Amino acid sequence: MSTGGVVSGGTRPAPGVVSAGLTPIFVRLKVALLKNGLRQSSGRKAAFVITAVLVLLFSALQLVVLIAMRGQSFAPTLTLLMALVVALGWTFMPLFFPSGDETLDPSRLVMLPLRPRPLIRALLVASLVGIGPLFTVCLVVGSVIAVAHGFAGVVVAVLAAALTVLTCVALARTVATANVRLLTSRRGRDLAVLSGLIVAVGIQFVNFGWQRLASSGGLSVLDPVADVVQWIPPASAVGAVHSVSEGAYGRGAAQLLIAAVALATLLWAWERGLVKLMTAPDGSTIQAASGPARKESSAGWLSRLLPDGRTAATAQRVLRYIWRDPKTKGAWITSLAIGLIVPVFNALQGTGSVYLACMATGMLGMQTFNQFGTDTSAFWMVATTISTTRDAYEELRARLLALLAITVPYTVLVTAVTAAIVDDWAVFPEVLGLAFALLGALLAAGMVASARFPYSVPQGGAKNVAPGQGSLAWMSLAAGLLVSTVACAPLIGLTVWLHVAGHATWLLLPVGAAYGLLVAWLGLKSAAPGTASRLPEILAAVSKG
Repeated sequence: MSTGGVVSGGTRPAPGVVSAGLTPIFVRLKVALLKNGLRQSSGRKAAFVITAVLVLLFSALQLVVLIAMRGQSFAPTLTLLMALVVALGWTFMPLFFPSGDETLDPSRLVMLPLRPRPLIRALLVASLVGIGPLFTVCLVVGSVIAVAHGFAGVVVAVLAAALTVLTCVALARTVATANVRLLTSRRGRDLAVLSGLIVAVGIQFVNFGWQRLASSGGLSVLDPVADVVQWIPPASAVGAVHSVSEGAYGRGAAQLLIAAVALATLLWAWERGLVKLMTAPDGSTIQAASGPARKESSAGWLSRLLPDGRTAATAQRVLRYIWRDPKTKGAWITSLAIGLIVPVFNALQGTGSVYLACMATGMLGMQTFNQFGTDTSAFWMVATTISTTRDAYEELRARLLALLAITVPYTVLVTAVTAAIVDDWAVFPEVLGLAFALLGALLAAGMVASARFPYSVPQGGAKNVAPGQGSLAWMSLAAGLLVSTVACAPLIGLTVWLHVAGHATWLLLPVGAAYGLLVAWLGLKSAAPGTASRLPEILAAVSKG
């Protein structure tokens, strides 16, 4: 489509003709991409319509609220911070959702006879088509209206709104162009999977900040932050509106100039990135000579840390899956982050307890409930090495050792950090003992559930369970949680008895560690015969995705 708009009849038109008609072509291309995306399935069309309606309603409500704040003392502070947050969102969203907009990948235009500057203008205008830009326009327009007063303030508000929106779009384009090789690679897919982690962590930070604001008496505590943000583009453009409205014309002109210079710098960087992308060779044309050497040295370094034999090979494979498979890595890093954030944030707010550190152990232990599912169809290579119960036992034992190499140090770290923040080291031994017992119970339950209720994890898409296997996933989770709860009951009872009787609770540390090892070993012995006997069923289940 683009080639037909630029080159017609086998001859190349003059550059001026191409440049003049390039922008409407790209706008029509963007609209066509949106329409064609909706034609793929009725579910995608319904999701788009619902999202569009919700965004439109929220944008309208947001615009009304911002206009209603006009004249309020906190309006400048709030609008400045909102402008900065929106700019940060435009900066990082292409990294986490690279497939949300096909036009973010300019490498698809490499073979077309296009010059960088006309291409930048066309892409910049085309980027203003969509739900995200509409939301940004409503927020920026409402922000400048909230702080604009007088004729001069209104004139500057028009310029500031245009500068802010264009800067946000240019930020997204510049970042996407600079990282296009990353976004189209496996590491880019890793970032997309980890976007859920960023959202989860961000929600915790927002919750923590909101509680701090509520306890400190309002937005006035953010005034010092706003004094700094008003000089950071593109928020400086909104700051210019407020400055001019107050009669500080010199300060407003300086803030507006900073925003304009920032936009010009971004466009220059974007142009340089496009030129480099469209002229420099990449991995498809030049083979990196140092690549195989780096991979070999990395594998050798990992092998030296592990014992020889089947244990080393299996543990190395499990750790590499955790590090390299996007979905497995995303699940583990999300569990690691949330397991640390929840007890630490509660402790910082004065409502925490060292016992919340057990949540970190629980988050990691639940990652073991489908050990074979992440292997998908590659599990057949593992299945060919298992012919007896002893083979299954050694396979599960090696997987268990690989998981313990992550979970044990992490459990000690989270418990120690939480105890240090709460300043309650007296309960550190008993909490750590309980955490070790919980970890052993979850690992045992996970091995049994993996053999009894295996299911496949699709490699593509956002789903973590293959179609038709949702019931297996729920049964695996329910059975694992039930078994681990029953297994932990004796140690929980011992903890209560030691507290009631007034005995030394530090004994729970060695007892809990020994009990966790015992339960994990019993789970290993129980899961091995089932794994060996149900090998064909496991292979069929995990290969479905």
